[in-house]
Amino acid sequence: MIHSAALRRAAVLAAVALLSGCAAIRPPAGTAAASLPTDATTAVQQHAGGAASPAATASWWAQFGDPLLPGLVQEALQASPQVTSAQATLRQARALRDLAAAGLVPNVGTSASAGRNRARNVSSNQFQAGFDAGWEPDLFGRTRAGVAAAEEDAAASALSLADVQVSLAAEVAVDLITLRGLQARLAIAQANLASQQETSQIAQWRLQAGLATSLEAEQARAAAEQTQAQIPSLQLAIAQYASALAVLTGRPPAEAQAEQLTPLAAIPKAPDALAQSLPTDTLRQRPDVRAAEARVRAALARVTQADAARYPSFNLSGSLGLSALTVGGLTGPGAVVSSLLASLSLPLFDGGAINAQVRAQDAAAQQTAATLQSVALNALKEVEDALVELRSSRERQATLMRAAEAASNAALLATQQYGGGLVDFQTVLQTQRTQLALQDSLASAQADAAVAHVRLYKALGGGWQPDATSTATATP
Repeated sequence: MIHSAALRRAAVLAAVALLSGCAAIRPPAGTAAASLPTDATTAVQQHAGGAASPAATASWWAQFGDPLLPGLVQEALQASPQVTSAQATLRQARALRDLAAAGLVPNVGTSASAGRNRARNVSSNQFQAGFDAGWEPDLFGRTRAGVAAAEEDAAASALSLADVQVSLAAEVAVDLITLRGLQARLAIAQANLASQQETSQIAQWRLQAGLATSLEAEQARAAAEQTQAQIPSLQLAIAQYASALAVLTGRPPAEAQAEQLTPLAAIPKAPDALAQSLPTDTLRQRPDVRAAEARVRAALARVTQADAARYPSFNLSGSLGLSALTVGGLTGPGAVVSSLLASLSLPLFDGGAINAQVRAQDAAAQQTAATLQSVALNALKEVEDALVELRSSRERQATLMRAAEAASNAALLATQQYGGGLVDFQTVLQTQRTQLALQDSLASAQADAAVAHVRLYKALGGGWQPDATSTATATP
């Protein structure tokens, strides 16, 4: 039975070669490899132009050009309930790690007692004081395996905290970019409303002069009112995203800092130089992948811990103290008492409990290996999706920019020619509607491109430094 358990552990170890050094993730036998595919690596390199250290993207939000974004991200990382909860989980894991490590050293205690005995009308006193010590030598590695599992759990908790921070920073950036995009759309709607109101006034003048019909005047007024109706919904969306940002930074929605977020600002844009510094080693950079890897190591350590229960356990205990009938007698040479006890225990028959525990831990290790495989594949999917989204949004933005410029020129010419009676009013209305629609779409495309950048940085694990997390994990 010991040999079969060892073979099972060896199979899991061979199937899940952990991400250390230049090694790639190898999932359980029978599943697809979880290492970074060549085509994914090539796609990232074509976009990024080369790899950089994780520190290069640790604070990517500072380079988006919005002065509020870095401050909002820092506030969220410090005050968000999500971060507070993850930090508490990390502290718990570290405490459990220290608890497991305490089993490797002897425990020493002290005691003192005083009593009075009475037998056959004869009374006597008894005073005792001393030290007790106990130690279970970890000859077969059971306790060390438990400590290793606890250390990996603590590492996974630290990496989960980093993953929360990465996701939170991206969420703050996406919300602010979306808010800026809504503000740009609101400004466009207001500018087009002013233009349409001027056109409506021209139509009224032409109606009074007998040069236009009531139909044209009403159509002009309807177009202006239609644009006016878009403004409240945009203002509502802006307020909602401001409230969302307040919640992300640990504030009540009422404290949305409208005085800071309301003023119009440009849509944040990631510089091209930042895109060139993206790391290509996705699986090594993402904290959720590393956390899943640590959980696999913890599960394997628990298999070893469960298997070690098959072997004998030793226990050494002893005491050194003083015992006397009087307090003064405790200082005498005859008061010293000592004892030393060594015990050995070996499981002979337990109804298959140890074997069942080993099988359970083997299954748990296989589950964590499958989870690691899933997380790794999802990481690659997110990178590929983000790259496609970024490329598509850039192409769409470039096309809409040219179309919006042409629509603005057409609307201006149509308005001028309508005032001179050279074109009919339908031409004016059509060019104004096209101008508003294309300008609105362009603002949305600009925000989408910035959001695509954020999602790519998040997919690549930008927003944390692995070395800093590893150092923090090693400290209590």
